[in-house]
Amino acid sequence: MKFATHSSARLALLSALALGITGCQGTAPTIGDSNAKTAATGSAGGANSQGENKQLEKCSETLGTVAVVEDTGSIWYQELQSYNLRSTIPVLRLLIQQSNCFVVIERGAAMRNMNMERQLRDSGEMRANSNMGKGQMVAADYTMNPSITFSQKGTGGMGGILGGFGGGVLGAVAGSLKFNDASTVLTMIDNRSGVQLAAAEGSARNTDFNLFGGLAGGGAFGGLGGYTNTPEGKVLVAAFIDSYNQLVRSVRSYKAQEVKGGLGTGGRLGVQGGSTPASTEGTAAPKKSPKKKTAQ
Repeated sequence: MKFATHSSARLALLSALALGITGCQGTAPTIGDSNAKTAATGSAGGANSQGENKQLEKCSETLGTVAVVEDTGSIWYQELQSYNLRSTIPVLRLLIQQSNCFVVIERGAAMRNMNMERQLRDSGEMRANSNMGKGQMVAADYTMNPSITFSQKGTGGMGGILGGFGGGVLGAVAGSLKFNDASTVLTMIDNRSGVQLAAAEGSARNTDFNLFGGLAGGGAFGGLGGYTNTPEGKVLVAAFIDSYNQLVRSVRSYKAQEVKGGLGTGGRLGVQGGSTPASTEGTAAPKKSPKKKTAQ
């Protein structure tokens, strides 16, 4: 009797979900749906922005030009593929321009198109007044490097705690409650000197009550499994906003690090017998003792 009750409840819930999904198939797309947005939202045009996240830090004065470059050979970048996520650069570029702290310079895939235009100019195919002459590209003062230091699905899931529900509908629902954590780091390098100017860590957490994903595990709605990737992407975006906000707070009150004698001249940690200023300090040649006068 108990088994029949659970079976009936499972069938009823699956039927309701199936009807709901069928009804959604005919729904017209919603433009600007809030459920589809991440924490990085809105737009930017020059120094102006619209609809940006109200928690995003901003600057009244632009501090220079920056290019955002990812280490595509790193482990974290490869791990993005498992979440059906790609480059973090578009999101970061949006945040940077909305903040007005830096002017974003293209150093990514669009450079190929920029070079193609210059090749067309050099071939003589462009009109004479196209104004594609040399000396117009802007230098990137800084390079910003993003990285994901930690991201895990289900770091605090209740599936184990509520595992006594077994494989029924209640078990699927209980096992689908997950906490998605992400930790990210942004570093900024001065392109002329190679000096790291700033670094900031950020984090975010998102609770994902993934009913569809939990039920899909049994094969009933296997095609819905892709929706389980959305929370991971959203929590990563939120973590990068946290990283960027902390970086902006640091550079707004920036003070250059100083090394006595100048950067790159050997540093203050001298070694015996070395030739750097710190190594030779206090090792002046001993004074010669005065010669004794001889009696006449």
